[in-house]
Amino acid sequence: MRRLLAVVTIASLLAAGAAAAAGHATLTVYAAASLTDVFPKIDSTVRYSFAGSNTLAAQIQQGAPADVFASANTTLPAQLFAKGLVTKPVVFTRNTLVVIVPKSNPADIHSVYDLRKPGLKLVIAGPAVPVGSYTLQILKNMALTSDVLQNVVSRETDVREVLAKVALGEADAGFVYSTDARTVPGQVTVIKVPAWAQPKVQYAVAVVSSSPNRTAAQAYVNHLLKKAAQAKLIAAGFLPRVKR
Repeated sequence: MRRLLAVVTIASLLAAGAAAAAGHATLTVYAAASLTDVFPKIDSTVRYSFAGSNTLAAQIQQGAPADVFASANTTLPAQLFAKGLVTKPVVFTRNTLVVIVPKSNPADIHSVYDLRKPGLKLVIAGPAVPVGSYTLQILKNMALTSDVLQNVVSRETDVREVLAKVALGEADAGFVYSTDARTVPGQVTVIKVPAWAQPKVQYAVAVVSSSPNRTAAQAYVNHLLKKAAQAKLIAAGFLPRVKR
């Protein structure tokens, strides 16, 4: 029995080694929370870790075992690239922001300007989170910063937390990506942000320099830029990437 177990163990180790040598190691992709629904549809064979892009970037700086980093902005990957922690980032999709309110809309909000109402409970993401930074840009563009920020009751760590609080009726309104609003149909009402006030929302992806699977990681990045993956992103509400 011991001999049989030893044979099985050795065979398993050899198989694992062969799989790794053949490039079959499971990739770990660190991706922005707003990509939670669409990325598994693009590739379900990899291991995903979804969170606020700033949180993921900090983990990569601390040596977390990621192979790919997909951020909801270009700033964080660029900072990691400058430190030699990732390869040169490439933009793979774009997005826009919207205001969402609970379906019942108890605060009677119909435009971004209504967010100035006294006593309104507004939820946004923290300023270090891409969607939180974009939110502040919108308020600045619309000259609403001081009036609206006084109604903020919490600042969340990623866009999905903002979405959940509004969908559950724990807040009167929140700023999220338009793609996130689409994931909870029937639970929220979407209020558009004027096009002239929209920030430039671009998502960038890069291979983590310390990845032991860099060839496969680069193949994943390349796949994101191809027609099939781009079509799935667009079907989920994302905007076509701008080629440079």
